Amino acid sequence: MGVYLNPGNKGFWESVRSEIYVDKTGLIAETNQCINTEQKFLCVSRPRRFGKSMALKMLAAYYSCGCDSKELFAGRSIAGHPTFKKYLNQYDVVFLNMQQFLIEAASGKVTEYLEQEVLEELNEEYGTVLKGREMGLAAAFRKIYAKTGKQFIFLIDEWDCVMRERQESETLQKQYLDFLRNLLKDQPYIALAYMTGILPVKKYGQHSALNMFWEYAMTNQFAFEEYTGFTEDEVKALCEKCAMDFALISNWYDGYKFREFQHIYNPRSVVAAMKNRILSNYWTSTETYEALKVYMDMDFDGLRSDIVQMLGGGRVRVNMRSFQNDMQSFRIKDDVLTLLIHLGYLAYDSREEAFIPNKEIIGEFENAMSVSGWPEIVRILKASDQLLKDTLNGDEESVAEGLDRAHTEAASILTYNDENSLACAIGLAYYSARKDYRLIRELPAGHGFADVVFLPLPSVKKPALIIELKYDQSAHAAIQQIKDRQYTQVLEGYAGEILAVGINYDRDNVNKPHSCVIERMEKQ
Repeated sequence: MGVYLNPGNKGFWESVRSEIYVDKTGLIAETNQCINTEQKFLCVSRPRRFGKSMALKMLAAYYSCGCDSKELFAGRSIAGHPTFKKYLNQYDVVFLNMQQFLIEAASGKVTEYLEQEVLEELNEEYGTVLKGREMGLAAAFRKIYAKTGKQFIFLIDEWDCVMRERQESETLQKQYLDFLRNLLKDQPYIALAYMTGILPVKKYGQHSALNMFWEYAMTNQFAFEEYTGFTEDEVKALCEKCAMDFALISNWYDGYKFREFQHIYNPRSVVAAMKNRILSNYWTSTETYEALKVYMDMDFDGLRSDIVQMLGGGRVRVNMRSFQNDMQSFRIKDDVLTLLIHLGYLAYDSREEAFIPNKEIIGEFENAMSVSGWPEIVRILKASDQLLKDTLNGDEESVAEGLDRAHTEAASILTYNDENSLACAIGLAYYSARKDYRLIRELPAGHGFADVVFLPLPSVKKPALIIELKYDQSAHAAIQQIKDRQYTQVLEGYAGEILAVGINYDRDNVNKPHSCVIERMEKQ
């Protein structure tokens, strides 16, 4: 057992011994299908703290020669799969943590240091095969394969750290990509290569050296959706085990969506909440909000408006085709938004739309704005407490005045041009409501869609809010629509007081564009 060659199963052993462990061994069935096929090169990119390293430790424990992991996987999902015994501890595994090599190597000597370290272990294991002459790492693997017929499984963690942390060094990036291409591409000794990072691998100028990889990114995880984070069923089971309120956990940490799995949770945050029994910002606390602030402040036309729309609960369409899969080649706002999706600050769905996924992440946007050039939006957020109080008190005049002020503040960034943009502005104006409510945009209801619904969390003793918006009509017409279309019936599982809030925006009334009508209703 070595550091890089066949690292054994201790890492996964520690995982399954943890107080909170979720079985993701089904991933192994997916990788088994790829061994020695055209799909044997896998790049699975996810945001930080989404279980990438743990998955690699699990794969190392399963495939590595020199250890017996049968009991470690007993009772796990993979144990009942037809391929379980076929590949269990049958391969020489090469485990490379690129972050480690980047930190420990002398400046600009990352690949040289990596070769030196791995060759040392190869010579310990295959010295009789490799003796006779000096050779590079790829040549050593080829010779081992030629003499013994043995193939290797490569597990590479933080593959993109050179691209992320040495953005200014194109020479180092080119050298690194050329090294990986020579080590992996078209080499007969590769049975499987599983690579993880935050960024996909597809485009780096003329050096698209790793185009043999099948990409599984936050924009589309394909068969790996279930293993990207915790699923809704897994979180429900953890809540039951740990006596935590699922609705509260969902409000804080749910929000990432894929085609099949519509509710994916950040694993690190859920585990921390279960262990500490406190709902808080765990994932983003591992990295300063300055990282987000840099991208939010980039001067691309329409970027600020898109972010404000998402803060208001809206979604924006994103064209990802121009993104170069790095952290500096930005040409349009969509490049920045695409990067934020890969970093986990935004979620993305099959409609090709981006949105802020949950309460944890929206707090990070608020922190970034508070120290940046967004003073008008910060003022709206601070005023939202009073707006909610006025709404709950039924003070229609004060609500209209508060919305007038919010509109004046946001006018330079967000323009009212239809009911959708108005809904985003309303969601922003009621920002503080999300502490006690779940915001739902366009909730299917009766004979249509309720524009904005604030549903109180189970532990909150406040009325639900159904907000209907009109553009150049009347607030009374909005209230009548709530009644005529029976929007109150959509709140399944909710019984109690409901505030129907009708809001109209009159673009011709410059001094007082908003009007509001509030009626109290009851749902049995």
